[in-house]
Amino acid sequence: MKYFNVTVMDKGKKRLELIKAENRMAAIKAVRHKFPSLMVIRAVETSAPLEDSFGDLLKGLKKSFKAKIPINDKISTIRQIAVMTDAGIAINDTLEDVAKNTSNQQLKDIYNTINNDINAGNSLADAMRPYTEEFGHVALAMTNLGERTGNISESYHKLADILENIRDNTAKFKKAIRSPLITLAAMGIAFTILIMVVVPKFKEIFDKFKTELPLPTQILLKLEWAFNNYGILILLILFGIIFTIKYLYKNNRDFKYRMDVMMIHPKFYLINKAIFLSTMHKYNLVFGELVKSGIPISEALETAVGMVDNLAIKEQLLTVNANIGRGMNLAEAFALTGLYENMLLQMIKAGEAGGQLDAMLDKVTNYYDREFQDLIDNLSTYIEPVLLFFIAGLVLLMALGIFMPMWDLGKAVKD
Repeated sequence: MKYFNVTVMDKGKKRLELIKAENRMAAIKAVRHKFPSLMVIRAVETSAPLEDSFGDLLKGLKKSFKAKIPINDKISTIRQIAVMTDAGIAINDTLEDVAKNTSNQQLKDIYNTINNDINAGNSLADAMRPYTEEFGHVALAMTNLGERTGNISESYHKLADILENIRDNTAKFKKAIRSPLITLAAMGIAFTILIMVVVPKFKEIFDKFKTELPLPTQILLKLEWAFNNYGILILLILFGIIFTIKYLYKNNRDFKYRMDVMMIHPKFYLINKAIFLSTMHKYNLVFGELVKSGIPISEALETAVGMVDNLAIKEQLLTVNANIGRGMNLAEAFALTGLYENMLLQMIKAGEAGGQLDAMLDKVTNYYDREFQDLIDNLSTYIEPVLLFFIAGLVLLMALGIFMPMWDLGKAVKD
């Protein structure tokens, strides 16, 4: 949200109204709705008031430290709702029982609130809408579908299946990168210990040399000096940088967009491919399941794109619905994004023409799933050269830094 100074004419005098809105036209519309008798002259974007900036910062910090609801807890409660409603138990009694049985306090509070809203006359979808961030757009879409068809049980079983698929792929990816990360961390710790323990023992010898020390030795000595004198400060700065990046990524859309663009750049070896394949698999999985469930394509596209976390990919996929609204078919709209291979576009086109779009979307989803699984299964093979290069670099720096002056000393003694 942005802030605008909107100039209005009130009884022949100009005055300013500070309005918070998504864009300039929305700010003007808000003023006209609030003061229908006043004439709007202009609207100029301005910086946020100090108190609002401080409030946004506090909200962002609170959001950063707020624990996420474990996906297993969400799946468990969603599956329980599906089973109980399938048995004919009323939705309010079901939600009351789910809230009572779940051990997650956040979910307990959410389900109690949803139940109260339903008892007050709201629909399940309307009661869930404030918790879209906690449950995701797909949960809201499947809830709408369940209420529209009168079969909440089937919709929630499918919702649980979708979430389980996403959970399994996420867990598999984390497991695949855990070993390389542990190796890198262990090498970093070992190198730091060597710098702080081994290098000082040679420092006294190096100090006696009257010639200029080789570059690797100078690097080691400077690292040793920095770690011994400013080690804690360096650690704090490192954690500060990591925290700042995480905070800005979660709370600043422009920063997140730039990071997302960078992460899918071809220069980011493996990371770009992993993000692309997992995102496209999740998008097509949700889109295909929604189409199969009978949700209109435009609504299914809007819901599926809400599941996309990478803003750079999301920006491209958002054009699909707009282009379909201009009269394009689905294959043509997907082709303009540049995200789909020609083979997949031909499959989607054939599915549209033959009335088997849901079956073709399943094949597209399976394609991305196979590619992603292949990447994960061979991740160690792909990462091994990078790790070896990194380890060799550290060992070479340490060896050259310590032994090169010794060789120079040996040559000086012979001369």
